[in-house]
Amino acid sequence: MNYVIIGNSVAAVGAIRGIRSVDLEGNITVISRERHIAYGRPLISYLLGGLITEKRMAYLPEDFYENNRVNLLLNSEVVGVETDKKRVRLAAGDAIGYDSLLIATGGDPFVPPIEGMADKEKVFTFTTWDDAAKLKGIAHDIDRVVVIGGGLIGLKAAEGLHLLGKQIAVVELADRVLSSAFDRTAGRIVAKKMKANGIEVLTEETVVRIEGEGGVITGVTLKSGDFVPCDTVIVAIGVRPAAGFLKGSKIEVNRGVVVDDTMETSMKGVFAAGDVAEARDFFSGSKNPLPIWPDAYIQGDIAGCTMAGGEKTYSGGLAMNSIEFFKVSTISMGITNPADPSAYEVLTYQDLENYQYRKIILQGNLLVGAVLVGNVERAGILAGLIREKVDVAPFKDKLLAPDFGFILLPREIRSALFAPMGKVA
Repeated sequence: MNYVIIGNSVAAVGAIRGIRSVDLEGNITVISRERHIAYGRPLISYLLGGLITEKRMAYLPEDFYENNRVNLLLNSEVVGVETDKKRVRLAAGDAIGYDSLLIATGGDPFVPPIEGMADKEKVFTFTTWDDAAKLKGIAHDIDRVVVIGGGLIGLKAAEGLHLLGKQIAVVELADRVLSSAFDRTAGRIVAKKMKANGIEVLTEETVVRIEGEGGVITGVTLKSGDFVPCDTVIVAIGVRPAAGFLKGSKIEVNRGVVVDDTMETSMKGVFAAGDVAEARDFFSGSKNPLPIWPDAYIQGDIAGCTMAGGEKTYSGGLAMNSIEFFKVSTISMGITNPADPSAYEVLTYQDLENYQYRKIILQGNLLVGAVLVGNVERAGILAGLIREKVDVAPFKDKLLAPDFGFILLPREIRSALFAPMGKVA
């Protein structure tokens, strides 16, 4: 059996382990357009800021690929998939055949057309190890930076540059930072921490033109007409599923590669997992791309197991975002900004002076979402209550408690949630 995996991030790692849990003999080939082995993408801001070295970027044992007998092709880009011939085409002109194929190419940064951008030299994105290395390599030529986008990627870029002592302004179209993953209060707390550290935050604004001549940036003009001086621009608006190479392959692509609950695409024997996939949502059942690190691993494991003839199914993606920013930890999960607030009950606790905030979202007696800022240690228990659809009525009054945790759950619920892991006391 020949397994081919396109991409080498966390979904691919899950798939390798999933395949080997069923098939110890088949050939596995991993093709990656990056030149690095699998690494922790959330670490790139710390690499940029000098808090960690390149040696700490990899999160796998050095012998992972060898022990799993993986043929690893780095710095190799797939430019097409020929499903009728069951092979993938590489940019170098080669073709590699497969019996079972996994698409795990992740996301590409979305860079909108901005007037004046085309001829400027110091415009960057910030999603890969090489992006961080490029910025670090020219750090001595950077003084003032405008980051376009106040989401997770933009804030991590800002943090890495701040560690290098640069002056930074973050420009965000929404009324707050972290608008897609967190609520207004959490966004305000993070913005307060940014401003306390000297980072300028400009909300309800966008960059309409990058100013300068001869490739050199002098600043940006905002939609309000204001001018912000800078010499470097980071575009961090978001990512889109990296599926352009599938054009003409007969594999169904909507916003991402459409998959069923075994991660199989519209073409038999072809699977997708991670940021590139459009899979079922845990709550609504509708299919959406979900660029979430833990979810990508789960999808990869399910795909790998299924590719090798095993049986695993996906219970649906649960949105979960986590960011630590200037030593303030934040996590959001599930439904955090209900479209119809009247259908939900919202419990909150806040101590904004000390960067502490908890928000619990209930639908009936079910926990469906949470936002935690400052104290996030028990987030895993909340996620378990959401996924297992546990009736929280018996301990609803304890959900906001700073010491809420395993010990406060009724024994029968502890047993249901954690007995399979051997953790019931």
